[in-house]
Amino acid sequence: LHPQEKEPDLAPEETKTECRISVRCDEVLSQMDRLKKGKETVIPEDGVFYPETEVEFSEGESVFDVLHRELKARKIPFEFVKTPMYDSVYIEGIGNLYEFDCGDYSGWTYRVNGEKPTVSCSQYPVKPKDVIVFSYTCNYLKDR
Repeated sequence: LHPQEKEPDLAPEETKTECRISVRCDEVLSQMDRLKKGKETVIPEDGVFYPETEVEFSEGESVFDVLHRELKARKIPFEFVKTPMYDSVYIEGIGNLYEFDCGDYSGWTYRVNGEKPTVSCSQYPVKPKDVIVFSYTCNYLKDR
């Protein structure tokens, strides 16, 4: 560079505080015969309670924090149990679909970027660009 030429200002790298989240129960659609009687009405036709949506989050928020806020904002029924001793949360039901509604091993699980975390969703810190998927499984044993 010539001494009188200035280097171009480099824009600081943008730190996104956004992630994507969705809540699905597609697996139930192929196993409606296993679903508890009366629960057919709570299952969305396409198996999606909350479509994949880009949402903002604050540093330090957990996957649970983001899920809770988004479901509450959309008035989607949501029940969970907190276990303070373990700083953990267990998701019992979303959209009136609960654990054991589709068999003894059915319930809610989650993945982040395609991976199944080994900690509660309340212990998993969200990072920019994470893709979070809560899904209802009819057999969690096969999802390990």
